[in-house]
Amino acid sequence: METINSRVNLSELGYVRVSAVTPELRIGNVQYNIGKIVEALKELSEKNVQIVVFPELCLTGYTCGDLFYQTKLLDDVVAGLKFLVDKSLDFNLLFIVGLPLIKESRLFNCAAIIGNGKIYGIVRKSYIPNTREFYEKRWFTDFPDNTMIRLFGEEYPFGNDILFVDPQNENLTFGIEICQDLWAVEPVSSRLALSGAKVIFNLSASDEWIGKSNYRRNLVLSQSARVNVGYVYAGTGAWESSTDMVFSGHCIIAENGKLLAERREFSFETTYTIADIDLELLTKERVYNDTFSNSLFEPLRKVSINIPKLETNYFFRTLSRYPFIPEDIETRERVCEEVFNIQSTGLARRLLHTNSKNVVLGLSGGLDSTLALLVSVRAFQKLNYNVEGILSVLMPGFGTTQRTFRNAKKLANFLGVSVKIVDIRKSVSLHLQEINASENENSLVFENAQARERTQILMDLANKINGFVVGTGDLSEIALGWSTYNADHMSMYNVNAGVPKTLIRYIIHWVAENLYDKQVRKVLQDILSLPSSPELISNKSDKITQITEEIVGPFDLNDFFLFYSVRFGFAPSKILFLATLAFKEQYTREEIRKWLNKYYQRFFVNQFKRSCMPDGPKVGSVDLSPRGSWRMPSDADFQNWNL
Repeated sequence: METINSRVNLSELGYVRVSAVTPELRIGNVQYNIGKIVEALKELSEKNVQIVVFPELCLTGYTCGDLFYQTKLLDDVVAGLKFLVDKSLDFNLLFIVGLPLIKESRLFNCAAIIGNGKIYGIVRKSYIPNTREFYEKRWFTDFPDNTMIRLFGEEYPFGNDILFVDPQNENLTFGIEICQDLWAVEPVSSRLALSGAKVIFNLSASDEWIGKSNYRRNLVLSQSARVNVGYVYAGTGAWESSTDMVFSGHCIIAENGKLLAERREFSFETTYTIADIDLELLTKERVYNDTFSNSLFEPLRKVSINIPKLETNYFFRTLSRYPFIPEDIETRERVCEEVFNIQSTGLARRLLHTNSKNVVLGLSGGLDSTLALLVSVRAFQKLNYNVEGILSVLMPGFGTTQRTFRNAKKLANFLGVSVKIVDIRKSVSLHLQEINASENENSLVFENAQARERTQILMDLANKINGFVVGTGDLSEIALGWSTYNADHMSMYNVNAGVPKTLIRYIIHWVAENLYDKQVRKVLQDILSLPSSPELISNKSDKITQITEEIVGPFDLNDFFLFYSVRFGFAPSKILFLATLAFKEQYTREEIRKWLNKYYQRFFVNQFKRSCMPDGPKVGSVDLSPRGSWRMPSDADFQNWNL
């Protein structure tokens, strides 16, 4: 949970707050169970939860067995339902409870959707299990009844063909399935999602045995990803444990394959989990997913619901400052290894296609060229090529420091690649004289002349050895246009084109720790300790004075902006809100706003560079290749994106 400094209308930002609850209960004691449900509703209402789901058959208990035939129990259920409907006026939320109901001499396993003093609908369970473990068909029917049900003198929608829609916000559309409905070959939630449901609530009673919780979690996560929904799963708890089964109270909230919240405590007290589901994110995913636009399903019945607006000082979502980087160390290492393999395999394929055993790259001692060299070595190793076919060219200029130059030279020598040193100062000075420009002024002409001289050297050397130039610019720099057009902007194949700056550091660290010995590791660690710099301005102190992040903004912020603006197309105001929470310990809101405006300006103005960028491997969900995931006019106006 994140604390927000002032109350924010999260509904306007596209969020809905949900909760999955495992209440304390007593099997067969409806009055007691309703009391615990009301206690939970009171607590969750104070936390501004908008929709709450309880487990399957929570009014009676799932394990009642033949007690489901008892008139006393069924009468208590109807009376308890009426009590909950009346009591719902005390809470500014909707809630979903599980209960048995008789309709036309058939007993159904149902979910009731309640709020604002009324029942919005009754959903029946579609798939009634009849297995070695569960034999619900002894009591409940799977008769396909999608009509109406009469309760308390009123008619309510009844069936498994119902969507609940907020007329004030059609993004807030949800559907319900019950336990086995998810485990079926064709889950009910697939149909509900394709017909418009953005959130699925599942009332469940799934017992425990070794490995089942992982399977259940993976099932929820995969279904939420497959149909692009928020999925809220409420499992019954330890009080249901009876005879041969034990229940854990497993509650899961997922969003498009991502786990937002989870609890599984085998507790005998009421437990719950809360999360804010991003409906806008789900909408964008569906826009990208032609499964939805190309699928035809019969229209389902739609029931209007009234969902309160979510104005709050709290945000029930875990925000990572580094959306490109997994927080879990083990997962992060797997990602680094996978990206490194994608990069090196892409380069190896290009080597095979061009029938070349030689490449050239400019090695500066910075992060990007270091990773490009490491990738090149790995590609050559994959093909059993001699790494001496990798020509690392060190091209010291007016701003090159001894430390970066020394690191570059050491690294190349330790890796066994070929090395060539070309001092560009003399040739750049001559060129500047020819165009009547001064080398004594740290102007854009002065900087770009060095960058273009280096690229010319690389291209000509590639011709000389019958090879091609490996590019080094990363995804973050491509987004910001942080390159000299037709200089470091250009290569024959850019291995870093899909890798953001924040991730590059972790990949180099992974390579250092897993693939090389102590002497290489020491050089790589020193490279990682230095700030990013193009080293293009005159430098007499031999210290890095031109800091990239002071010019274009911190890369942790820029990568955050890049992820949410390109991956999901969020508005600047929403990105500012998220970044302010994620980076509240590092930057003020005004600092973030300044760099966000700078990001959009640079992103729009420099699209022309991306329109003709070289080939390079896509490694993640954000890609700026004009041949891949990003197509944008070079002359779009950024003014409306300013805050």
